[in-house]
Amino acid sequence: MRLATFNVLHGRTLRDGRPLPAPSEAPERPLAEAVASLDADVLALQELDRLQERSGNVDQARIAAEAAGVRDWRYASAFHGRAVPDRGWVLDPAEPGLRVYGPEDAGPAHAAPGVPSHGIALISRLPVRQWRARRFSAAPLGLPLRVAGRPGLTVVRDQPRPVLAAVLDGPRGPFTAVALHLSFVPGWNAGQLLALRGWLAGLPRPQVLLGDFNLVGALPRTVLNAAGTTGSGNGTGTGRGWRDLARVPTFPAHRPRVQFDHVLVDGAFRCGEVVGVRAPRTPVSDHRPLVVELPA
Repeated sequence: MRLATFNVLHGRTLRDGRPLPAPSEAPERPLAEAVASLDADVLALQELDRLQERSGNVDQARIAAEAAGVRDWRYASAFHGRAVPDRGWVLDPAEPGLRVYGPEDAGPAHAAPGVPSHGIALISRLPVRQWRARRFSAAPLGLPLRVAGRPGLTVVRDQPRPVLAAVLDGPRGPFTAVALHLSFVPGWNAGQLLALRGWLAGLPRPQVLLGDFNLVGALPRTVLNAAGTTGSGNGTGTGRGWRDLARVPTFPAHRPRVQFDHVLVDGAFRCGEVVGVRAPRTPVSDHRPLVVELPA
């Protein structure tokens, strides 16, 4: 079974660190090819566009699902609005909250109706028993960050952060897979991670978190297993808590130095039997995908 997470930077290819415009012909192709190359059974995607001009006005979640040969998927909006050059995001006040889209909500990839948005997706080849979604509010402050294609630091405002969870029928029984993209604001992202843990209480274990945590190295595991948050509250009964399935740098894509992208598990997922871990370079994004293979 192959699990993967990938921050796709709205499917943009980069040259010398700068995002290139979407191809006028087949704008979906770079993202589709990158997703197909992962051949993942469960795939979490972050920074997806839906009907944005900058990415060819396509439904990127649907494109990714079709490229992966998957029928069951969900896309959750972080917000609805348009990406406008030199202005950033212009939000749509008519769509202020979380919306979840699936296969029944759109036609062909090039003719999806609806309001432009930005968000995450969870795609599964395994049968899905149940879907759940929620959204965390944005941090009240921005931070100076390095932004692909811009020199130096750019002050970036935080945005709401959606989470998607699916209860899947795995080879050894049901488990819960969760797609997430946490805030880049230190402390705020740790709080989101702990709130997420409480939100998942009662869903089948093992539970697997896949996403861009904006936390490096062992920090996500450390936060989840911090004093006062382990024990009967997580229902493990094992005392082992959350574990990393992979420790591989994923950012920046051209020369990875840090790991923002993680696959964590809580429960008896036979994590000691991981048979393969890789972070391959793809034609798109400033992140590399993180791919973990487990025994069938």
